[in-house]
Amino acid sequence: MPKTLFPELRKCAPLLPLGLALAVAACDAPRDAASGFQIEETTIAEVQEALLAGEITTVELVESYLRRIRAYNGACVEEPAGRLGPIAPIANAGQINALSTLNLRPAAREARGFGPLKARSLTDAADDRSDMPDALETAAAQDRRFQQTGELAGPLHGAVMAIKDQYDTFDMRTTSGADVEYADDRPPDDATFVRRLREAGAIILAKANLAEYASDGARSAFGGTFCNPYDTEREPGMSSAGSASAVAANLITCAIGEETVVSIRWPAAVNSLVGLAPTQELVSRDGMIGAGLNMRTGPICRTVADAARILDAIAGYDPRDELTASSVGRMPERPYADAATAERLDGVRIGVVREYMDTEAFSRADAESIQLVERALKDLDGIGATIVDPGPGGALFQGCIDRYAPEYYNSAFIRANPDLFPVDADGEPAADHIATLLEMNREPDGLPGGWTLRGLEWFGAVGESRYMMNRYLAERGDANIRSQADLIERGTFYEDANFPDRRAILERSGAAMSLDTSVRLQNRFALRVIVMQCLGEQDLDAVVYPTASVPPRKLTAPREPTVNGRSPVGWSRLGREGFPALTAPAGFTTEVWDRERAEDGGTRLIGPVPARLPVGVDFLARPFDEPMLFRIASAYEAATRRREPPPGFGPLEEAP
Repeated sequence: MPKTLFPELRKCAPLLPLGLALAVAACDAPRDAASGFQIEETTIAEVQEALLAGEITTVELVESYLRRIRAYNGACVEEPAGRLGPIAPIANAGQINALSTLNLRPAAREARGFGPLKARSLTDAADDRSDMPDALETAAAQDRRFQQTGELAGPLHGAVMAIKDQYDTFDMRTTSGADVEYADDRPPDDATFVRRLREAGAIILAKANLAEYASDGARSAFGGTFCNPYDTEREPGMSSAGSASAVAANLITCAIGEETVVSIRWPAAVNSLVGLAPTQELVSRDGMIGAGLNMRTGPICRTVADAARILDAIAGYDPRDELTASSVGRMPERPYADAATAERLDGVRIGVVREYMDTEAFSRADAESIQLVERALKDLDGIGATIVDPGPGGALFQGCIDRYAPEYYNSAFIRANPDLFPVDADGEPAADHIATLLEMNREPDGLPGGWTLRGLEWFGAVGESRYMMNRYLAERGDANIRSQADLIERGTFYEDANFPDRRAILERSGAAMSLDTSVRLQNRFALRVIVMQCLGEQDLDAVVYPTASVPPRKLTAPREPTVNGRSPVGWSRLGREGFPALTAPAGFTTEVWDRERAEDGGTRLIGPVPARLPVGVDFLARPFDEPMLFRIASAYEAATRRREPPPGFGPLEEAP
């Protein structure tokens, strides 16, 4: 074993009897720069190479990330009325507030200059349980094992991660961003995927800030407002944006996010990252606060290969999530990481979802992002992919929608078109509705307005939010917080008209008295049939489109309104039904069009405003075909290398 290996353990050896946490806290680990190791933009494979070569230890790696967190994870907005009042953005703040809780015991946390709100528990001030090692203790244990055996702790040894605070971690507070009086702010056990990450050797260093209760808006009552590292006056994406911005600024190696709408892919896209929202049934939802039928768990990393490595650890059947039973017999024969090494796409057929790229249908705010995805089409063609493009104004899926939507949506389609399907005063058919549906099936010459990919309605599930939240709380078994009503009664909420009213959202969903997911389930089945049929008819392996075509807004500015089915936060319709989708960096804008409030009470576009903001391109495939996504994305990544770190969050100067 090289003599240079584990110098910090030898230096701290006399202190080890005092307890590992205190020993590590008392010893300043050498900077990674001393060995030539560069933590910024490093990959899991590169970290493991450095560990095996004796260039860095796991403790030094964690310390390096902690120094960056100390330097860059501070407040990024002004709070003139206090933590729960309205905020004001700060230009070039140099801070992002992405991580809300750190996995450090009190002595280690205080020695590194982190305040009490970063404590891993506020209800256990002593935090001295021996069966609950913190990140530094875990790293030191991995170093000792490596020194003894010469073997890494697992395939994710060297992956230092943050977990969205929507997920249970037995050693850190878990409240989905809420400031609420749990008797024990730590849940009794890990979410299944968190346990799998630890077993694979990953170190869980932090909980990521999120839009409270995984809703919209870059703010939580406990964690505060968080910002985009590429422009700290702008939002960093949807609810998983704390996870994404922490990865973008190199505060961690990778993170875990959750996606209900676009909450993995849009934060990844606007932070120049790779984000995977996997097949709905592939990764367990166990240990998720308020898990729903359309919620997915996935990795956010700086490279495709790292995202694949994370998925290898967390994917697969979990008896605690019945949906994952569908993954049995459908897992790939080889690791996902093996698929993330492609350089060519010969023989791969990729369809272009022109429905999402029609500049005439949207606004000036969309134009440059769509142009960057047009460039991505040329890049894909250049590495051998066959691009199946219906052309400007075309519609890749419309033929299948025309043929199959009336039959598979049936009652919803009938209700949406009363002129074609009249009813009497009692709501009973006033004509032969089946005959009309059969005629549409025989002659699919176009459907009534709105039945396009952009116009398909999203059907919610009555009572799902309250049911799933109360089920989670019953499983958690906290003495104080037993129901959604308790969250409202015992919670503290911010008050800021620029962000969603969390209390009102909880109160509305808490008013439901029954559970009905039937329409949502039918909707999922219908869209899956339509999309799968079109993929089959056109012999497509995947499709491509912009993750979002509207750049992120200023934190306190109005959102770009929805236009012709285009949401300002990204394209979500296909992913909501469980199709796996991956976003990869497509480049940067040069200018954007922003929204401001007008005197008449409306909003107006202003611009163009010079702005260099990341844009992402989405790849979507059949359920359980993540290997195809990794193949396409890794070849695209190798050919383009469009990931760039945020310029205001570079390497640190010499540590004190």
